[in-house]
Amino acid sequence: MKDYTVKVLDDRDLEFIEALRSLGVQRNVAALLTYLSNAKEVSSREIEMGTGLRQPEVSIGMRYLRQNGWIEERDVKGEGKGRPMKVYTLKVSIDEIIKHFEDQKLKESAKAMESIRKLRELTSTA
Repeated sequence: MKDYTVKVLDDRDLEFIEALRSLGVQRNVAALLTYLSNAKEVSSREIEMGTGLRQPEVSIGMRYLRQNGWIEERDVKGEGKGRPMKVYTLKVSIDEIIKHFEDQKLKESAKAMESIRKLRELTSTA
């Protein structure tokens, strides 16, 4: 048997996850972004162990990250037979990802303010 070490989330990471969650980011996506931002290159199994997410949660979250173009993935041949293991890295900086969420919230805010302006306009002419 060999030793195997995995990075795990600490209190600061959990705070980062909660900040993402407060922006409406799904829990699994927030955990994946946090974990990947702290790791150079990790397997889905390491992500599962380090975040406490189940395999389906990792897969669903990775689909979201892939759709946004935020991750790179590659296959690594394991020892012996079987499927190659997927290894993931962030393709963009965490600052760029935060900027994405910032822009998203600014657009939402502008849309809400436009609705409020329209309501004021409609009530003032009545």
